[in-house]
Order: sequence, then structure tokens, then C-alpha cells
Amino acid sequence: METPLTGSEVLSIFRSDEVQLFVAAASITVGLIAIGFSLIRRRFDRLLSFFAWFAAQYGFRLWMQSGIFSLMAGPSVAINRLQMAINFFVAIPAFLFFEASGLVGRGGRQIVYAACLLELCLIAAIFLGVPLPWLNNANSVLVIVGSALLVSLAFRQPALTADAIVFRAGMTVFITLVLWTNIVRLLGYRAAYEFYGFAVLMGCLAYIAARRALDRDQQLSSIRQELEIARRIQLSILPAAAPAAKHFSIAARYKPMTSVAGDFYDFLEDENGAVGLLVADVSGHGVPAALIASMVKVAIKTQRHRQNDPAALLVGVNEALCGNAQSQFVTAGYVYLNPNTDQFCYAAAGHPPMILQRARQIVRIEENGLVLALLPSAAYTSTTQPLQPGDRILLYTDGIIEAANANEEEFGQERLGHLLLESDGKTAEQTAQLIESAVTAWSPTQNDDLTIIVCDYQPISTR
Repeated sequence: METPLTGSEVLSIFRSDEVQLFVAAASITVGLIAIGFSLIRRRFDRLLSFFAWFAAQYGFRLWMQSGIFSLMAGPSVAINRLQMAINFFVAIPAFLFFEASGLVGRGGRQIVYAACLLELCLIAAIFLGVPLPWLNNANSVLVIVGSALLVSLAFRQPALTADAIVFRAGMTVFITLVLWTNIVRLLGYRAAYEFYGFAVLMGCLAYIAARRALDRDQQLSSIRQELEIARRIQLSILPAAAPAAKHFSIAARYKPMTSVAGDFYDFLEDENGAVGLLVADVSGHGVPAALIASMVKVAIKTQRHRQNDPAALLVGVNEALCGNAQSQFVTAGYVYLNPNTDQFCYAAAGHPPMILQRARQIVRIEENGLVLALLPSAAYTSTTQPLQPGDRILLYTDGIIEAANANEEEFGQERLGHLLLESDGKTAEQTAQLIESAVTAWSPTQNDDLTIIVCDYQPISTR
């Protein structure tokens, strides 16, 4: 009958293995974190996946090789075979990780696959009853030969970056200790130095990860500064204020989804008191759309002499944009309001219809043509209609009507029309604010740029 170990003896076993147990716990933790990160990314990354597999399995192997585990499990042939199988199996993700790192080039791939296949054969032999000492020696030889070949290939590859140099240093220390451990074991001595090399490798990888995280933070900060500058530049191309026209009360709302947007609006005034209102929407979002929106501003400026003819203005803008919009297209709606003739003229290019509120009724003006920047020969038509006292005109981008709630239900034309009727008695500024608030409440997570122009016709009787 075996004498039970005393508390001091158990403590002594633990202290002799405390470094190994610490590295084991750290390896398992790092492996699980890497696995979680891979799942969050939802994209297979060979290097990260093999490292996660290698780190977690290596830590588990260290724990099973500790004296504490032997004390808990006790002597058993089955446990010995399981420990040896895990010891052999951990070499597979190690070889695959080394190959995925790119340090060994294409020539190392055949070596890695051959080594992995031989490791699987050795694992199968464990459970077929082949003597364990013979298999252990065969595994040591396989690891020594495979590692030596891969290291020789690694040093033939140029280390072009600081990260590659640090990674190569960590891998060199680890593989050197792997070779030393296996050679010493072949000579019949006990060696337990390999996990120190793995700790060095993890430290090198941690350094690389920390440095890259710092670089990404610096790059992100730089990008944010550039986007802020871009946002200010884009806001500068928008009208600073609504026209102070004596016959019209105009209000606008502009809410980009990101720092910069593809929505654009402008006001075109003439000396006779007439006003042109334009809203445009570039396909896509962010910086590319914002750059095209800036081009729209320039194109409209070159067509100001056509501001009293919406169809001709859109033709000119389309010709200016075609071939310069990088496969993006632009929708636009433009209305020319003339208080001298009590008429408005409207034309559009693939844009949501203009809404006219008149005497508690909603009228949608759907004079539309092809989107801008698609065909240089596109033609546009306009509609001219009477302009009556009290008329309210609404121009907007599709981000308003396509705003979706949690149930994927869009805000829609009907709700927008009802909202406009509810605004009866409110000023243009109050109405624009009402629409913006209602759409934001309907869809708190903004998925598109939002632009609104509200214009009330207020003729002067002594005109």
C-alpha cells in the first residue's frame, strides 16, 4: 500500500512545476482568446487559426506533463497513451503555424504536410499497441528533422520588416529549445526547457500585436483628423444659410450618415427674386460619394446660366459628370420657383418625387429622367405648374423614405405625406425639424444620408 503524500510534498511538486503551469495557463488563455477573435471576425485566417489551435493544445499538453497532473491521475497505461498522443498531436498545429507564417516559403509546405502525415501515423500506432518508447524516439527524430529543415528554409527568406525579424527571433528560440529537448531525450536524459522557448515566442507575438495595435491607433487618429477636415470642407460647399428671399421661406436639414456624405443641396437665386432649389444624392456613402458630391457642386456652378430651365440644367450637369464619376451615379431633383409668373418648373434625374402641399392636399410631382453620370446623351424634361399662395414644397433624398425601423419597415411616402399635412400652421423651419425628428425616431440607427428642403411660398400683395 502506497504511503499518501504529505501537504509539504504536494507543495514541493507544485513549486517544481509552477513555471510550467504558468506557461500552460497562459498558453491556453491566449489560444482561447485567439479562437474567440477568429469567431468574431467570421473570416478564416490560417495564421491566427493555427496559432490558436497550437497555443491551446500546447498549454493542455504542458498541464498533462506536470507532476500535479500525474499526482491527480495516477499511473495508468491508458493515461500514458493519451499523454503521448497529445504530445505527438501538438506538433501538427505547430508545423502548420510555422508554414502559415510565411517564413519558410513555398518549399516548406511539402515538408510540413509530410511531417503532419507522419505524426498522424505515429498517433495511430500508439493505439495499435506499438511500444511507446520506440514511438517516442521516432517522434523525437521526426520533430528534430522537420524543425531543422524548416529553420534552414526560414533563414533563406529575407526578413524585410521589424515584425518579421521579431517573429523570426521568437521562432528561432522556440525551435532551438525544441531541438535541444528532443535531442536530449533521445540520449536518455530528462529535459524540460521547451516551454521556455514557447514563452519567448508568445512574448514576441505579444510585442508584435501591441506594436500593430499602437500603429492602428495612430492610423485611426490620423484618419479621423482627415475625415474631420473633409467634413469641414464638405460643409463649406453647402449653402451657409437659406436665401433671404422676400417671397419664400426656406429651411434645410442635412444629416450625413458618416463624417462625410454623398447628399448635396444648393440654392440658386437670381436678381428677379426667383429661387432654384436643388437636392442631389450620390450612390454609396463616405469619402467616394463626398468627392462626387463636390463635383456636382462644380458642375452646377457651371450651369447657373440655365437655372431658370431645370431640364437644361440637368442636361448640362449630366454632361459634366459623365466619364468623371468613377462608375457612380447621381440622382437629383431641381425646382425653379418664379414669383413673377406664379409658376414653378421642376425636373428630376432618377430622384424621389417632389411633394407639393396645397390646401390640405398632397401632390407628388414625378417628372423624372435617367440618373446623372450614366449616359452623356441622356435627355430630361420638365413640368411647369401654377404656384399658389400658401404652397409648401418639399425636396428630400431617399434616406428619408427608405429609413427602416427595427421591423425593417420603411418610413415611406405615405408617412412623409401625412407628416407634411400635420405640419400645417408651422413654419418651414419647424416643419423641417419635425420631419428630421420623426425620421430619426423611426430609425434611430441611421443607414443613409438625410437631406430635406422645405419651401413656403409667401407672395407679397403689393408686388
